[in-house]
Order: sequence, then structure tokens, then C-alpha cells
Amino acid sequence: MELTHVDEKGVKMVEVGHKGEVFRRAVAKGRIRLRSETIELIKAGKTKKGNVIAAAQIAGILAVKKTPELIPLCHPIPLTGVDITFEFGEDYIEATCEVRAHYKTGVEMEALTGVTVALLTIWDMVKAVEKDEKGQYPFTRIEDVHVVEKVKAHSRQ
Repeated sequence: MELTHVDEKGVKMVEVGHKGEVFRRAVAKGRIRLRSETIELIKAGKTKKGNVIAAAQIAGILAVKKTPELIPLCHPIPLTGVDITFEFGEDYIEATCEVRAHYKTGVEMEALTGVTVALLTIWDMVKAVEKDEKGQYPFTRIEDVHVVEKVKAHSRQ
């Protein structure tokens, strides 16, 4: 395996001009661990900062759109769709970010960025109830952020 973002001249953005545009899709997931009491507050819509899930969806979508501004060697990609969904467990929320585009390079980094910022937004919106008496976060964790699936079709779908 060779690295595509470095050569003898230094760091570079990979050339994709010669590639054809095809349908690309990537799905990333991650979890935030929270106290069960915090999960119940979110489900009941009783958090002081407002609708946690709606804010996390919006933040995740915005992050997907800003990925090339945040990760220096990512190409700006004309996205066709972004979906961010959530599943609740007893002590966690799992976020899923699906990104779609017709382009010359994949959208994995966009999906990872979207899911991570969605989880960070949840943390920000509930940090007041997650802190202990010393202002620390003994239970709160973002974990298992990963690409679940990557699709590259050979024709536009």
C-alpha cells in the first residue's frame, strides 16, 4: 500500500480529474454513552437547551457540508443527500450518518465528520446534567465511530 496524499515533494491533494463520476454512498456510525437519566430527559424533550436530536441532526448535516474546510486534503464534493438518524439504548445514543453523491471520489470522510459532530452536539447540549459534582464527565464517552458501508456504483443510480 502506498500513501496517496504524500510524495517526494510533500503533501498533496489527490488528482481525481481523470476519474468518471459515479454514485457514491458512505454510512458511518458512532455512539455517545450517557447516564440513563440523561437519555430519559432527551426522550421526554426536557433538556434546558432544547431539542437535542434536531440540533444534532442539523449540526451533523452542516458538518458534512464543511468537511473539506475541516480536513485539508478532502475534495469539495457536490452532495446529493445526507441523512442522520439516531437509535436510543439504555445508556447510549447511536448516531448514523449516510452521505450520497455522484462524484469522482468517495464520501467516507463526510459521513465520519457528520456522525462525529452530531455526537459532539449531543454532548454539548446535555453537559450540564452529565457533569459530576467536580465538573467532570465520568460516564460520558464518544465511542466506536466507524464506517459501516461504502458504495461505489459503476453507473449513476
